[in-house]
Order: sequence, then structure tokens, then C-alpha cells
Amino acid sequence: MAKKNKKKILIISGCVLIIVIIIVVNIFRKDDQAIKVEVEEVQRGTVIHKVNASGKIQPVKEIKISATTSAWVTKITVKEGDHVKAGQLLITLDEKQLLAATDQARSGVSSAKASLKQVAAQKKRMESLYKQRLISEQELEGITAKYELAVNQLKQTRAALVSREDELSKLKMTAPTEGTVTKINKEVGEMAVGSVFQAEALMTIADLTKMEVLVDVNENDVISLSIGDTAEIEVDAFQDTIFYGIVSEIAHVAETSNLGTQEQVTNFKVKVRMMEVHPKIRPGMSANTNIITDIRNNVLTIPIQSLTVRYEGYENELNFDKKSDKSDKDKKYRSGKKRKKLIELVFVVQDKPAGDVKIKGNKKGPFAVGKPIKVGISSETQYEVISGLEEGEKVVTGSYKAISRDLKHNMVVSLDKDE
Repeated sequence: MAKKNKKKILIISGCVLIIVIIIVVNIFRKDDQAIKVEVEEVQRGTVIHKVNASGKIQPVKEIKISATTSAWVTKITVKEGDHVKAGQLLITLDEKQLLAATDQARSGVSSAKASLKQVAAQKKRMESLYKQRLISEQELEGITAKYELAVNQLKQTRAALVSREDELSKLKMTAPTEGTVTKINKEVGEMAVGSVFQAEALMTIADLTKMEVLVDVNENDVISLSIGDTAEIEVDAFQDTIFYGIVSEIAHVAETSNLGTQEQVTNFKVKVRMMEVHPKIRPGMSANTNIITDIRNNVLTIPIQSLTVRYEGYENELNFDKKSDKSDKDKKYRSGKKRKKLIELVFVVQDKPAGDVKIKGNKKGPFAVGKPIKVGISSETQYEVISGLEEGEKVVTGSYKAISRDLKHNMVVSLDKDE
């Protein structure tokens, strides 16, 4: 029995000791658990604003070879990848039908010449007889009209011959410019469908020494672009290699996808001309561009993650005692009636709280003070500070949760050990 009582006393004593330890820890703990933050000094530097866009590589100059007349392909003198010069023969089409038509047109010209010669001789004789008053004026007018008809007939037959010869010459297709054969769509023996308006492409020739990237730029970013802007180009096939280019063309008309849905996107086509082209770059390769639109040197900068927003009246949100009673404005803010306008700000860590305030409890700092600022352009990591901060001030850079939600004006914080 004595052993059981002794065991019970030991258990009770242990529990009491644990409770005492907890109480002591709570007594010596600060009134509020300080939020741990990371800070960085406001410094001067260079901010480069870039517009990111992705697209495909394509030749600056690309020509599609097509037929104007439908005929069978009888000969192809090149293959894909061949380099060709201007005027070099590429494709030959079957010319039997057009040869016959050309011969017929040529024969028509000969007949028209003979008829004109005959009528011209008749006209000359009739004019001589008219001078001798052996024929009437009406007969002279008749032979003159016949002569004019013969002249027009010769012109028509000559025009038909020119047309047939032109069609015949186009059955032998040559390279209009120097370049590389990038695609052949037909084989010998297949039919080439020709048309003046919707001709079928038989072959494609491109100048692979001059390439560009065709990218889609969002409507919100395109207004900051200008012809001649420098761009960094990253080609997926060339890892860890940066090529450079310039903006050569900006579309004036937008292209909209997913029209009428929540995913609707409005983009503008922009061409970025590559300054140097690697021999192994091919049309159709995927590329990502960073177009440099603005550069600001020797300006105050802050890390991009430091900028956050709070509602107007944020300085009244933290629970502290003012030397005077709470104002009506403060009461309205706390009741939620004043939460309308959002203000861009950063939290600056300093030894004393901002303003004429009396902090509750034994809070010795450091304090996170919210400061409204005005920012300019941004890079991938930094904002340009136009006003609101001075060089050397320490702004909070982390954590994201603290900056975006937890931190309040004049709140006590603790610095990260690494800092």
C-alpha cells in the first residue's frame, strides 16, 4: 500500500514539475512570437526590363515554287538540302500539250501575216484606182476596213503565241533566287496542279543564312516594344547558348484565340531578326525571346518579392496604443468600411517604430515598418524605386507568407540567423 502511495506521489510530482516548466517558459517568452524575416539593403544598380515571348524560327526569305498550268512532273533536278543559284533548273513538267498549242499559235500568226499581206496589196491597188476615179469612195472604205481587220487579226495571233510560249517556258521551273531547297512536295510522275490564284507548292527554297523568330506578344506588352529593340534568343535545341537579335517587324492587327471564353488571349505577331545564324539552326525550331525594352542605370533597386500591397489605412491595423484615443478613421478601418484602395509598399526593418506610438508590452524591436513606395520598370529580379526609400535601408525580402499576409505596420520581427 505504501509503495502504491509512493508511486502516485511521484507521478503527481512529475506532472506538477512539467506544468511549472511550461509556466516558466511562457513567463519568459515575449508577448508576441516575433515573425522571422530576411532583409536586404536598398542599393543602386541597373534594371533591365524585358518582354518574354516564345515562337518558331523561320527564314527571313522563303519562296514556294508553284506551277501555273496543270501537268505531269517529268524531272526533278535537285534534292532537299541542295544549295541552288538563281536561274538553276529545278523541275520540268510534261510539255507535249503546250508544244502542240504553241505550234498551232505560231501557225495562226503565219496565216494572219499572209492574209494581211494579201489585203495590203488589194488596198494599194484600190487606192490607185480611186485616185483615177475608177472606183467609188464606198469601195475604198470597204477595203480599208478589211485591212484594219487583218492587222488586228495578226495582233491577236501574236498575243496568243506569246501566251503559249510563256506557258511553255514555265514548264521548266528555275530558282528565282539563291538559297537552299528546304522541301520537295512532289515526285516524278505525279500531277502538279497549277493555278494562278491557288497554286500547289511543288518545292520550297529559303535563304538559311538569314533567319528570324516569329513570336506572339501579349497585348499588354506589345505597347512597350519598338522596331530596333535588342532581344536575347534561346533556342531549345541549343542549351546554354544565347543568340542575339533585333525587332524587325510588329504586327498592326491582333490575333485572338479562344474567342468568347475565359481563356481568350489577344496577341500580336512580332518578328525578331537573328544577328548571327548557327549553321545547324533549322526552320521550325522552337525559341524563346527576351526583348529588352528599357534600361535604367544607377537607380535604387529592391528585390521583386519585397513589393506587396495593403489596404489604405494599413498603419492602423496593428494593435498598439496611441498617445491619443482612437480616431473615427481608425474605427472605420477596423470595421471594414474603409477597405477600398490598395497601396503598394515594402516593409523596412528599423530599430524604432514609425510615428508617435506607444507599443504595448515589452517590445524592443526590431520593427517592420510599412512604407508606401512608387516603382518604375522591373527586371526578372528587381524593381526600380522612384520614391519612398533611401539607399541603405533594409527591406524585408522573405518569407513570402510574411510579406504577403502576416506582417503589419510596426510589428516586432526577428532577423533570420543567416542575416
